[in-house]
Amino acid sequence: MTRPLIGITTSDYKSRIAWWFDWFAVWRHGGRPLRLSPSRPLPEALDGLIIGGGDDIQAHLYGGEVQLDVRLDPQRDELELELMERFIPQGKPVLGICRGAQMLNVHLGGTLDPDIYTTHEGLKRRRTVLPRKTVDIMDGTQLRRILKVSWCRINSLHHQAVQEAGHGIEIVARDRDGLVQGIESRDHEFLIGVQWHPEWLIFNLPQQRLIRALVEAARHGTAA
Repeated sequence: MTRPLIGITTSDYKSRIAWWFDWFAVWRHGGRPLRLSPSRPLPEALDGLIIGGGDDIQAHLYGGEVQLDVRLDPQRDELELELMERFIPQGKPVLGICRGAQMLNVHLGGTLDPDIYTTHEGLKRRRTVLPRKTVDIMDGTQLRRILKVSWCRINSLHHQAVQEAGHGIEIVARDRDGLVQGIESRDHEFLIGVQWHPEWLIFNLPQQRLIRALVEAARHGTAA
């Protein structure tokens, strides 16, 4: 069976170890991972797209205030916006991971909380690749159907978060502090964003279902 081609956006300086987790997450579920970064040529076609994690998003893209002492990657912002502009209208399945969920929301006209630790007084800092945070997933949502759980434990590597939902976007998961952790589109067959990193949770069955669902949606699109 032909493996669907899944583009995964990264920075030019992403570590080999981090890329290996991206690569393995897609490959183990039957996809053919393709690294996409600002220095690499854009592909002519993709079967599916993952907007990956990384640095902060430029504030002017969502009407926010400029933050000091944060890492930005303007070229990557442009790359991801161009990819979404091209492949979302084609109906390609898209999964946003961490920063990628935020980029999906921004692309569709939503806004971000530029720093959750500034806007939420007393919020506990839990930056870890381990599943230390609890997320509740709303009933009747695509994310709930895919993960097959009403709540799950996740990792947390972010300080920005979705604030106001973009056009056609629904907030479908929140953590126990009330922060947005999952979004999905009402207008697309598969357009989902999660604030955590499922690719790092390689032994967590619900998280692997999410990656598998993206690959399967890409495969069915190829077959169609």
